[in-house]
Amino acid sequence: MTSAAAAGDSAEAGHGPSLPSVDVVIPVLNEERALPGSITRLVAFLEAEYRGPWTVVIADNGSTDGTLAVARQLSEGEPRVRVVHLDQRGRGRALRRAWLESTAEVVSYMDVDLSTDLVAFPRLIEAIVDRADVAIGSRLAPESRVERRTLKREIASRGYNLLIRLLFPRSGIVDAQCGFKAVRREAAQRLVPLIKDNAWFFDSELLLLARRYGYRLAQVPVHWTDDPDSRVRILSTAWEDIKGLLRVRFRPPAKPADDAAV
Repeated sequence: MTSAAAAGDSAEAGHGPSLPSVDVVIPVLNEERALPGSITRLVAFLEAEYRGPWTVVIADNGSTDGTLAVARQLSEGEPRVRVVHLDQRGRGRALRRAWLESTAEVVSYMDVDLSTDLVAFPRLIEAIVDRADVAIGSRLAPESRVERRTLKREIASRGYNLLIRLLFPRSGIVDAQCGFKAVRREAAQRLVPLIKDNAWFFDSELLLLARRYGYRLAQVPVHWTDDPDSRVRILSTAWEDIKGLLRVRFRPPAKPADDAAV
């Protein structure tokens, strides 16, 4: 049965109207151990809870372990799992490739550790249905829950988002770095080519450009649990993010070719 047919059966069974087709991109770098459990859990959730066609895209960017082989094995067992491979590293580079190649109505991504509770995912897509162009998970919204976060990561995150509000006071962005985002395909096609960063600052730059050019943002509260095995190097990433913020603030890129909001 195709994913579209499955979505139709779900709607007919009383689960409400079908949601748009979506690509869920999982950027991975040297995640051979975490990948099987995460993909199995994600596929099971989407199959049970998402009322629309979906594809999981594993975007391997520069892995040197067995990640690519594991990803291909997972895709062989599930036709709705696809693999994209890039020789170069960079989460932003992986998202750029997967999103611009997508034909789904909505493109999205989440971190491989699935730190954000998947129950928020349909709400993320529903925000797009309700006319948002970009929907983001927020760990700092009043209704959000955050568990087991270290003091170092909490300070770094809040400091970074405070800096965004100081440099971009009209942005209204509460949590730029949560790895849980969705974008209307038309908006992604116009905004992604303008993004210069290919690493961790990619999605912050996406949000800032979306705000600058009048695209509609929605922020969805989430339940988020810190992953103690996170590969993010906080200090070096923070410095690159700060440089990215200053670049976007003082050297804005050209407008999209068609800069009317979708």
